[in-house]
Amino acid sequence: MSNTVPLPRQGSILVRGGTVVTCDDAHRVVEGDVLVEDGKITAIGKKARDQRTRSGIVRVIAAEGCAVIPGFVQGHVHLCQVLFRGMADDLPLLDWLRERIWPFEAAHDEASLSASAELGLLEMSLSGTTTLLDMGTVHHQDAVFDACARSGLRVFSGKAMMDHGEGVPKGLRETTKSSLAESDRLHARWHGTAEGRLSYAYAPRFILSCTEALFRGVVERARGNGALLHSHAAEHPGEREAVRKLLGKDDVDVLASYGFEGKNTVLAHGVQLTDAQAKRAAQAGTRFVHCPSANLKLGSGIARVHELRAMGVVMGLGADGAPCNNNVDAFTELRHAALLAKSRTATTALPARDALSLATRGGAEVLGIGHETGSLEIGKRADLQVVRIDGPHVEPGGDVFSRVVYAASSRDVIAVIASGRIVVNDGRSTVFDRERVLSNARAQSKKAFVRSGVSA
Repeated sequence: MSNTVPLPRQGSILVRGGTVVTCDDAHRVVEGDVLVEDGKITAIGKKARDQRTRSGIVRVIAAEGCAVIPGFVQGHVHLCQVLFRGMADDLPLLDWLRERIWPFEAAHDEASLSASAELGLLEMSLSGTTTLLDMGTVHHQDAVFDACARSGLRVFSGKAMMDHGEGVPKGLRETTKSSLAESDRLHARWHGTAEGRLSYAYAPRFILSCTEALFRGVVERARGNGALLHSHAAEHPGEREAVRKLLGKDDVDVLASYGFEGKNTVLAHGVQLTDAQAKRAAQAGTRFVHCPSANLKLGSGIARVHELRAMGVVMGLGADGAPCNNNVDAFTELRHAALLAKSRTATTALPARDALSLATRGGAEVLGIGHETGSLEIGKRADLQVVRIDGPHVEPGGDVFSRVVYAASSRDVIAVIASGRIVVNDGRSTVFDRERVLSNARAQSKKAFVRSGVSA
């Protein structure tokens, strides 16, 4: 594991001549520039162009023919799983976990986990993600945080916690005491580091792999230190049936009885939520993250995003894990979310403008940082991406929201600024050496696969 060092400051940045899609309350679209100084947005439009000579501009990003949009905020990913992309296809959730994912995660060592995290962070940054909430595996979480510190992105993350459950391999099983103690150590070590870009989230995996004592233990800790709580819930019909058989009611109801709910609680999926459960979540402030590609691939169903939002549930988007997706590209989730809402509800559900807000501002609200990021507004953190909208697959014109959501893709991202630093320029990472990351990932993936004992 390498020693983390602060990323160098880049001075002022002018993003020049783009179509600025702010995703603010009024959904303003402004032709012009965005000025970034000291990590924050200080001017948009004509004011930015007027101020550039006074601000000591040192970097200019040409955005003519481009949309300038907020960086994506992904509310649920698994960096630890990126190394196992394409190795767990065509299985329902519980079989997918017990036969593939858990043995794979148990096979991780520090080197393979670092390689997995770097590959995922590289992919996400190149496709416009600037903030994410990650759930790790049980061991070696320091390696994930180290990679995140070097990435330049803002990351909430926590080790997966697993002190119970059928089919949990020995390499992942913990005691309640040891799981809580390791989580506390990681919180003390990493929370608030990397100039405040890293935050800890207590992450009991899901109700079938964690005891009541574990859930109550993290609830108590979060009340004291304000950390996020992160888990999976209401994901798959088979999972729901297993939980009902074991506990007599649905996981979200059991979690609520443990106190695992509220504004600092982020639950992935929510596909199986009833109206009553959704209304309770909205009242408590519990947040949910929609992962459309993973839900489709694992046969979980289609979350009722339009209806849930109408009931007041705060929602964002996430790619989930590469073995159930098979990428961590927010553009894919953005398009799927918009199209599936229309298929599930009506063609008027989740128009492009609202879908883009879900992937940006919605995600920021899920993580409790909507006052800092998620939209392009003066005073907010400079988290943005520059996306070409003048290619043959996007032109000749039309509504800019439609062009970004339905036509553009990650291949169109030419620049990404995260916390005021350019992490992607001319379509290339300024942080990670692409060939080194890919070569290392290939080598470490083979080693981890052999250690896992999973049949090819």
